[in-house]
Amino acid sequence: MAERQLAEVRFLTVAEVAAIMRVSKMTVYRMVHGGDLPAVRVGRSFRVPEDAVHDYLRNSYVETA
Repeated sequence: MAERQLAEVRFLTVAEVAAIMRVSKMTVYRMVHGGDLPAVRVGRSFRVPEDAVHDYLRNSYVETA
């Protein structure tokens, strides 16, 4: 069951994450290395689960006065 769920995960490149979040690729790398965003290392690059990006944005939403 866990294998089937893993196959359904959509992974994004660092550049794709940066575009979605409107930040630089370096910011995404910092978030990955700092543990704010989970990522899988594939060779020399990282892949971030799409759901993790959306969860991060949802949980980081701040209301201003």
